[in-house]
Amino acid sequence: QVHVVESGGGLVQAGGSLRLSCAASGRIFSINSAGWYRQAPGKQRELVAAIGSDGSTNYADSVKGRFTISRDDAKNTVYLQMNSLKFEDTAVYSCNAAVWGPLGYGAHWGQGTQVTVSS
Repeated sequence: QVHVVESGGGLVQAGGSLRLSCAASGRIFSINSAGWYRQAPGKQRELVAAIGSDGSTNYADSVKGRFTISRDDAKNTVYLQMNSLKFEDTAVYSCNAAVWGPLGYGAHWGQGTQVTVSS
């Protein structure tokens, strides 16, 4: 079984920073690629940032220059450093990790972590 757990969310003032973590564990060998998504109340879920197996990254226009996605393969963890947070960044942030394991390749969601930015 594969577990994906996000952490690091919380309440922060506008202009502040948070670092989210997405840790994959269980029957896995490695994370191939991963993406951070967010969903605000009444809005559709959107892709915020993604990282590929080669370390390549892409970002939503709304977070470019403020958010940075990175990975630590030794820890099977993906991070999202969020700086200069804005009120509109408030949302539940979820990680989707595509992992390799003994049963093959599969994508797994975490439960999400709440980020609340006060204006």
